[in-house]
Amino acid sequence: MKYEDIESKLFIENRINFRKLLNNNSLAIFLSNDEYNRSGDQDFPFKQNADLFYLSGIDQERTILLIYPDCPNPLYREVLFLRQTNEHIQVWEGHKYTKTAAQKTSGIRSVCWIEDFDSILHSIIAFADHIYLNVNENVTSASTVTSRDIRFIEHMKAKYPLHHYERAAPIMRQLRDTKSHEEINLIKKACDITGNAFLRVLKFTRPGVGEYEIEAEIIHEFIRSRATGHAYPPIIASGKNANILHYSDNNQICKKGDLILMDFGAEYANYNADMTRTIPVSRRFTPRQKEVYNAVLHVMKEATKILLPGISGTEYNKNVGELMTEQLVALHLITLKDVQNQNPAYPLYKKYFMHGISHHLGLDVHDLANRYLPFAEGNVLTCEPGIYIPEEGFGIRLENNILLTREGNIDLMKHIPVEAEEIEDIMNSTPILS
Repeated sequence: MKYEDIESKLFIENRINFRKLLNNNSLAIFLSNDEYNRSGDQDFPFKQNADLFYLSGIDQERTILLIYPDCPNPLYREVLFLRQTNEHIQVWEGHKYTKTAAQKTSGIRSVCWIEDFDSILHSIIAFADHIYLNVNENVTSASTVTSRDIRFIEHMKAKYPLHHYERAAPIMRQLRDTKSHEEINLIKKACDITGNAFLRVLKFTRPGVGEYEIEAEIIHEFIRSRATGHAYPPIIASGKNANILHYSDNNQICKKGDLILMDFGAEYANYNADMTRTIPVSRRFTPRQKEVYNAVLHVMKEATKILLPGISGTEYNKNVGELMTEQLVALHLITLKDVQNQNPAYPLYKKYFMHGISHHLGLDVHDLANRYLPFAEGNVLTCEPGIYIPEEGFGIRLENNILLTREGNIDLMKHIPVEAEEIEDIMNSTPILS
């Protein structure tokens, strides 16, 4: 891992909170993600299961975490199972956790090799009444690939059919929704790295550069700052490409007079940032571009003010829709008469702002959370309004990451330039990077 070590206190407290929500005499098992073959003898980069990482801090393949608070054998109330290293693995793959290193990272005293999992589980499972198993219940996921979790569930139910099986995901959704102080610091670190990459891009951008060159500048800053890499595939969309919400080709040349919509974020220690900025290729906005830009910025500022603990997602989106409608009328993109006659089920503003205003952020970019509960203290959410005008050849989106607190909210990206004049000043007062 490139990132610096994390104090085990975070993972110890996460497990304590998890245990409090289990039924009496319950055993829970969490598995690391699959390793996926890419082609030939190459694999895709490994990405740890977010729930396993949340509870253990272990960022390695072929890992199992067993939690059984009421186990009659105290040795097995928390057990971490790891892939055992050997000389061949050391030569070809390098570092793997030793038992001592895993104890230090996770705060778990009982660490065994994964080869011992079946025998240890079999020796204690008869004493448990409930078995909690995990599966990806993130509602934004729609994978058709059978995961390691699903295969393990089928295996367990076939081998131990008479136990009461429970879902771990509702507990994880409840816990991960509220970020601890340590988690917030990791998200802040990802935001800071993202901001530094943006400043680098401001100094680099000019007519004639490729979208792909801007992407290269971003990943350069990410890696030099010890981020793992991109939190998600970056969007570097110049000109009309900005009207494609999930544009990812990043292969066009940035032309004089165009805008570039850049949606990117760093991943640091598995925690994510998610930022969007829109800048002028020629280092100055045209009057119309600035007019639309300031309308989006106005909506983001006002939307941030009302993004507070207690507001529901439905109410929040409704309020933001009203803010956006006012701006679209002022921009002469829609009329008040049109608004009065609009279909309430599909408000007119959605022609120019068709996506949601916010999503939860954390170990997943679209983090595990209950979208039907009001936003609460400790949530980290994006705020990302946009106006997309295909007929004018550009789209503008702005996005910051907001922490909700008892006293209000904190913009974790407040230090990253977003005012149009500030962006122009930076772009025109610094030497162009080459």
